Amino acid sequence: MTTKLVHELKTLRKGRGVHAGRIVERVGPALAAACGITGSDGPVAAKQKLVTRLTELVEQLPEDLQLPARAAFGLTSEARHPLYQERVAWVAAVIDRDARTVRRRVDEAVDQLAELAATTTRRDTGGWHPAELSVAVTLDRGQPEVLERYQVVADQDGVGSLEFAPVFPVRRRDVEVHLLYGGTLRDRSGLERPGFTLVLATPLARGETHDFALRYRISHRDAMHPCVLHVPDRPCDLFDLRVRFEHDGKRIVRTFDGVLPRSDAEPGGLQQAVDRAGDVHLRFRRLLPGLVYGARWGESAVCSARRAS
Repeated sequence: MTTKLVHELKTLRKGRGVHAGRIVERVGPALAAACGITGSDGPVAAKQKLVTRLTELVEQLPEDLQLPARAAFGLTSEARHPLYQERVAWVAAVIDRDARTVRRRVDEAVDQLAELAATTTRRDTGGWHPAELSVAVTLDRGQPEVLERYQVVADQDGVGSLEFAPVFPVRRRDVEVHLLYGGTLRDRSGLERPGFTLVLATPLARGETHDFALRYRISHRDAMHPCVLHVPDRPCDLFDLRVRFEHDGKRIVRTFDGVLPRSDAEPGGLQQAVDRAGDVHLRFRRLLPGLVYGARWGESAVCSARRAS
């Protein structure tokens, strides 16, 4: 089993990796079984399962193998090069090692990924994934508000509930939550971080979509950390983010589009201008699990990326 997986993983890393065309034909039977891909899965569903499973396996690798593995398969937008050799060269430049060292680490990572795939169970994603996530943050009033709107797709029959968490960091005691539409909300929050289960009125069939929306009201300005940094735990087609600031013209906003999580002490990000009305509008497409997407407009020491659930 692991020998076949090693061979199939080495085949997958060629070309564009997980972003190659006709991806179903690039996934062998051993890898398909490890990722839960069936004959009834279309290209989109197969790619989602492949990316999700590879991402959770890469996260279990030793730290020095994670970046080479992500780049080898195209699991980071920072190395979305069309050829495997180009992604190897990118890693070599990042870690200041030669390409031979990187290839050796990739081979070691592939061996360990095959072993992990054969011996660990897949993370339960609940049988759904978000097609679109729209977030609007208003900071031009004393009590900040956040509106989250989801459109999700069922990946299997009988999906009756959805587990999720806000995409911004806040303590549960500092936020009021109102479900605007889409089901019945149940609170599963811990002492610090909010978390919720949405119970649907009718279970979803495979391929069916569902919309729901929530409004969060933050108790006071200081309780709202200066960021929305989203780390999805499953693929997402579109993340639309709007932030409205007080009209003071002095904001420095940094954006993150599919970057690897790093130390909070590192500034990072690309600078984004705030328009004359005090708004920032960002759109992120084809989000991959385990990477950071969003914006930060304050000190990094008080802001951290939030996993989706």
